[in-house]
Formats: sequence, structure tokens, C-alpha cells
Amino acid sequence: MPYFFSGNLGYWSIVLLSTLLGLITQSYIKSQYDKWSRVRISTGETGADVARRMLRDEGATDVGIQQISGHLTDNYDPRTNQLNLSSENLNGGSVASVAVACHEAGHAVQHARGYLPVKIRTALVPLVSFTSSIWMLVFMAGVLLGQSGLQTAAIVLFAFSVLFQLVTLPVEIDASRRAVKYIKGAGLGEQAEGGARSVLIAAALTYVAAALVSVVQLFYYLGLSRRSR
Repeated sequence: MPYFFSGNLGYWSIVLLSTLLGLITQSYIKSQYDKWSRVRISTGETGADVARRMLRDEGATDVGIQQISGHLTDNYDPRTNQLNLSSENLNGGSVASVAVACHEAGHAVQHARGYLPVKIRTALVPLVSFTSSIWMLVFMAGVLLGQSGLQTAAIVLFAFSVLFQLVTLPVEIDASRRAVKYIKGAGLGEQAEGGARSVLIAAALTYVAAALVSVVQLFYYLGLSRRSR
């Protein structure tokens, strides 16, 4: 490990913050998902059924739904225009299953309606894929060689990852808002609405935690860069 990280309290504080927030948020979403997985919706529909209804009612009828392996691996892939739902959420009829399925359907609706934060996030994907793989190497080279210009360039590269995390927040929150709104108006009952809100708030906290850690990291590297000059 580089010398400027190995004994640096700030660096290890960020590692600890990231680890703790990750454990807390993952534990919370697991508890909420498990709780509402035991509560079935009154209509007897599955997550796929309600998501398909939502897509139809929101005008995104060309979106496909298919099964994906894993636990809570659910996602919407704009490249294939498919909702990829895990078996438990595709076939399950619990409040948690419906909440997750409708959240992913919310992403499909965002794409169908040209939701601006989604457009920004999509545009950032190829750039962030590149910058996230090289910024640390550039930063280390700048510190080791005493080149402040390289350090500044690395921080700019890392800033794109921070921006990506920040843009992701409204995208995820809006998808959850659309899901809860639909569940409320779809006649699934107050219990389903409240449970879905609890599950999706827990899920949103993971994105909030990731964004917070990224911002803290950015300020840390800015301070480290100034001190090394």
C-alpha cells in the first residue's frame, strides 16, 4: 500500500465509514425485505403481474420481463428494454416482491418518458467506466512524482464518479416514488402501499450512503492534494 495511505488516519476513517454504512444499510434493507416478504398482497398477483400492469398503464408496453438469477439482483436494462427480475420477485406475491418489481418498472417508465436525470446518468456511464479505472493510478503517480498537475487531473477524473453517484440518487428515488404511487392507486391496499414504501426507502438508503462516501472521498483527496504540494 502506498505510504501516503498506510499511516493516514483520514484514509482509514473513510474505509471505516464506508464499511459501517454498507453494513448498516444492507442489514436494514434485508430486514425490511424479509419482513414484507412474509406479507402477501390482497389481489394474489405476483411481482411480474403488477409490474406488467404498471408498464401497460404507464404506456411502456414494449418492455419485456424475464427472470434473472441471484437474490435482489433485479434491474432494468435499457439496452434490451427488459425488466430482469429475480425468481422471488418475478413469481412471488409478497409486498416486497411487488415493491421491487414496480421499482424496476419505474426505471422503464423513466426511460420511456425521457426523464432528464436518466439521460444524464446514461451519458455518464461510458465516461465513468473509463475514469473510475484510471484515476487512482494517475493520483498515485502525481503524489509519488510530486506532480500537482497529475493530482489535480486525477481528482477531476474521480469527480465524474462522484457526479454519477449524485445523479443516481434522483433516478432511484423517482423510480421508487413512481412504484409507491402506482401501488397506492392500483387497489392493492394501504398495507401494500406502506410496506412497499418501507422496502424502497431502505433500498434508497444504500444509494444515499454510497453518494455520501463518494463526496467525503472527494474532499479527502482534495485535501491530500493540497498538503502534498
